[in-house]
Amino acid sequence: MTDPDTKTMTDDPRSTSSSDGGDASAPAPRVPLPPRSATSGAVSTATDREVLTTAPGISVTGLDAFYGSGHAIKDVSIEYVPNKVTAMIGPSGSGKSTVLRCINRMHEEIPGARATGKVMLDTDDIYGSGVDVVAVRRAIGMVFQKPNPFPTMSIFDNVAAGLKLNGIKGINLKERVEQSLQGASLWDEVKDRLNEPGIGLSGGQQQRLCIARTIAVEPQVILMDEPCSALDPIATLKIEELISDLKQRFTIVIVTHNMQQAARVADTTAFFLAGELIEHAPTAEVFTNPSDSRTEEYVTGKFG
Repeated sequence: MTDPDTKTMTDDPRSTSSSDGGDASAPAPRVPLPPRSATSGAVSTATDREVLTTAPGISVTGLDAFYGSGHAIKDVSIEYVPNKVTAMIGPSGSGKSTVLRCINRMHEEIPGARATGKVMLDTDDIYGSGVDVVAVRRAIGMVFQKPNPFPTMSIFDNVAAGLKLNGIKGINLKERVEQSLQGASLWDEVKDRLNEPGIGLSGGQQQRLCIARTIAVEPQVILMDEPCSALDPIATLKIEELISDLKQRFTIVIVTHNMQQAARVADTTAFFLAGELIEHAPTAEVFTNPSDSRTEEYVTGKFG
């Protein structure tokens, strides 16, 4: 995306001079997140899978987002529960993807866009002063609607790209790439052709390659913006199975127009309409006994 001339909410501390002549009082960039921690205890989930790594939750309070003078998100407050999948549903233009971009501070990269409110990753305000935007986006990874492997890179280099760009050292690169591909349920399909172009994979494999690239840098939260919309039913099923596996290690937020998909993969579902959060509840409740008549009309196909 194109960087705007001015940042919104808080300036990127990377722009602060670190030379001897710079402002000594300027806050230094920091990683706004607690260390990941393993847990030996099982945490109940929708699929009764054991939680392997305790991920932080995200708390959004009073979020308003704008595109120029257009008020896209209106006073949204929502909790994204650790190690759970939250689906955000609603008609086109309801604000789902904008909320997603605000969670990892990509919204402010759009010229003229701005946001106000608070987004907490566990106990850290990702819009707080001194927070490094790059660190935020490493902690809160994003998987986009259309698979976007780097076209000139091999499968191996696609997965390793984030590690190299972030300057992550002290790891065995080959092991991390293999672990990431295994985590994305892709290793068995590509282990004998890691040097081939990533762009040569099928659409579903490309999307799993992008997920492998995301988890390689060990984020704590994974955002997914309609990750299956361009995939066939078989590839979609594999991604959905993968999402159920990933929540053992990460907090997952997914935007989808496919309500059947939300019913299959999500622990909780949030319904958005015209930039407002109408309802957020356990998925079964949203689809069978919603508390708001607008939610019922949407999930039963009366509009949208």
